[in-house]
Amino acid sequence: MDVGTVLLLCWVTLIPGILSDPSDEACMTHLSKSLQDPNNQLHNWKEENFANPCNDSTTNLRGAICNNGRIFKLSLNNLSLRGTISPFLSNCTNLQALDLSSNFLTGPIPADLQSLVNLAVLNLSSNRLEGVIPPQLTMCAYLNIIDLHDNLFTGPIPQQLGLLVRLSAFDVSNNRLSGPIPASLSNRSGNLPRFNASSFLGNKDLYGYPLPPLRNRGLSLLAIVGIGLGSGLASLVLSFTGVCIWLKITDRKMALEEGKITHLMPDY
Repeated sequence: MDVGTVLLLCWVTLIPGILSDPSDEACMTHLSKSLQDPNNQLHNWKEENFANPCNDSTTNLRGAICNNGRIFKLSLNNLSLRGTISPFLSNCTNLQALDLSSNFLTGPIPADLQSLVNLAVLNLSSNRLEGVIPPQLTMCAYLNIIDLHDNLFTGPIPQQLGLLVRLSAFDVSNNRLSGPIPASLSNRSGNLPRFNASSFLGNKDLYGYPLPPLRNRGLSLLAIVGIGLGSGLASLVLSFTGVCIWLKITDRKMALEEGKITHLMPDY
């Protein structure tokens, strides 16, 4: 090995931040391919820029923020993006916040996101995402916010999500979820934050505390009033009919008694 090669290896070892991180490169390359950008909002997301996405902790990629030479935040909300969420996002292992809200994304949440062990904020709300909520998200132990409202998610809410002790904001409202609400999310013990009904509303087949009972939710106020009025009217009709029958029987008895008395009275 010549002297030049040795010096190069030493330089690479001492200053790792100068070279691109292959994980972030793969992450951004595959994400750009999975997204469709009809309004050209991500015009600077070009392959030549992915080779070194973070240069001196800065980047030219829209929506990406770097820290210590790694991408730690992706904020691509409200850009009219279409497409799917690439499972290769898991290569951005230093990612702490992912916001893809208010777009037109479809498909599932990749279970591969469990590799984002530093992730604290996950906001995928107001899209057209579908499938089940992956229980593997529990592996992201630092998750503080999970916002999935206004999507098309189905199936139950994974009970494992209640194990996320740092979770302080949770919203799965307005989806197509079903089954019971895990007590580990609605009735947490100790100082862990509890989530009220607003976190779960808008899921037709979801039930349990803190949502109101299914019977009460399925019976409108107008129906209750109608049933009450109908019952009252029926009772009134039955009572009136009974009184009429009683009066008729009484009149007949009185007429018979009068006939008997008239027959027994002497003639004068």
